[in-house]
Amino acid sequence: MVYSQTCKYTPEQQKLYELIKSLNEEGLSYRRITKYLNERGIPTHTGKKWGITGNSVYSVLKKYKERRKKLELLNREYEPVWGKMEVRWEKVV
Repeated sequence: MVYSQTCKYTPEQQKLYELIKSLNEEGLSYRRITKYLNERGIPTHTGKKWGITGNSVYSVLKKYKERRKKLELLNREYEPVWGKMEVRWEKVV
């Protein structure tokens, strides 16, 4: 599947996000989640190991929220607003 910024997550990305979110809701810190994922051989979306600081785990949670907001704005229905511009035809003599 080809991924684009306007799409929702791929099934693999969604599954990874949900795992990270559930571990965070259980009270695990970002570093402990990182350790958990690396111990079980669960790679990042690019296929690499998770960084030891936990920043990449935090980033997954943060970017998911940002993406949801972006998709809401893209899919939002806007009411048309008419401006005050008018077109006049003038006859040149």
